[in-house]
Amino acid sequence: MNETLHSGTLTTRKAALIHLVFWLLIAYFTFVKNPIHAKFLVPNLFYCTYVMVFVSTFYVHYFVVMRRVFHPFNWKKLLLGLIVSYLFFTGMRWLVEQEITRVLFGEVNYTSTTLLNYLLDNMHYSSMPILFSSFLWLGIYFVRLLEYNHAIVEENQITEIKFLKAQINPHFVFNTLNNIYSMVYFKSDQSLLAIEKLSHVMRFTTYEAQKEKIYLQDEINYMKAYIELEQLRHQDAGEVKFTIQTRNDYLEVPPYILSPLVENALKHGVLTKEMTIEIDLKVDQQSLVFAITNEIGTQKKDKLGGIGLDNLQKRLQIHYPNKHTLTLTNAQNRFTAILTIAL
Repeated sequence: MNETLHSGTLTTRKAALIHLVFWLLIAYFTFVKNPIHAKFLVPNLFYCTYVMVFVSTFYVHYFVVMRRVFHPFNWKKLLLGLIVSYLFFTGMRWLVEQEITRVLFGEVNYTSTTLLNYLLDNMHYSSMPILFSSFLWLGIYFVRLLEYNHAIVEENQITEIKFLKAQINPHFVFNTLNNIYSMVYFKSDQSLLAIEKLSHVMRFTTYEAQKEKIYLQDEINYMKAYIELEQLRHQDAGEVKFTIQTRNDYLEVPPYILSPLVENALKHGVLTKEMTIEIDLKVDQQSLVFAITNEIGTQKKDKLGGIGLDNLQKRLQIHYPNKHTLTLTNAQNRFTAILTIAL
């Protein structure tokens, strides 16, 4: 997670303004000795070269080292980053004050010193730009981190509200009830099974959907009940091939993280004796892969139904940031959705 993880109210422009104010304060406390009597420090050659090296080290540490240290954070990377910034400062100072000034002005800052003494001396001088750079970067980083966390909470709440409002397709419920009514009226053997499946679906949407995490098996059972209800509603419906391979029986997932893809396939796909819907779920200790393929139907899409793929993608981003991929392809009149989640 880098320094620009979430701009929020602290935009890049405002961050640049913070840098400007920082340097104005540094300049004031460094060069203004007495503001009342207008006494200022007049820098000599090597004071100017030190400022050059100071600023260079400050921004190398700020833009290069700190971003890598916190992406993600690691104590070893922090130690290595401090060493890199120190060596950069020392090398730059040697180049500028021992080589360039000698060529241009015939002067060097250190007339006689050993390498060890030079390294130890610059350990003191390099600490200031490195510490100032670290504190400024951390200040901006944590302000943006707080705003990022707040934005995630708000987005989560908004998405969850939309998700709960849209979790049941009213047309699906009404059509299923009408179909069950017809089954009961004509004393169909399938009527009790349809009532059982609808009860399972309603129980899931009423209770399980309120939880933050549920067992994967509960999501699977819900999808199976939903599929069987659709098949009972349409007597000429074809086969839904549902293949499950799992090595993680106790995996917990957010509710409705897989089923929207099934609902989408049943709602907008074609399910006949000749055209089947293929669903494949594979789970191991490292990943979950959920793939579903269906023929594309020509019927008008129901804007009221289902959670929708857009809502699903938002929820995936909330629950599995940078740990998932959702690939949607449309080729040769077949729609394929593949969801991969790193566990």
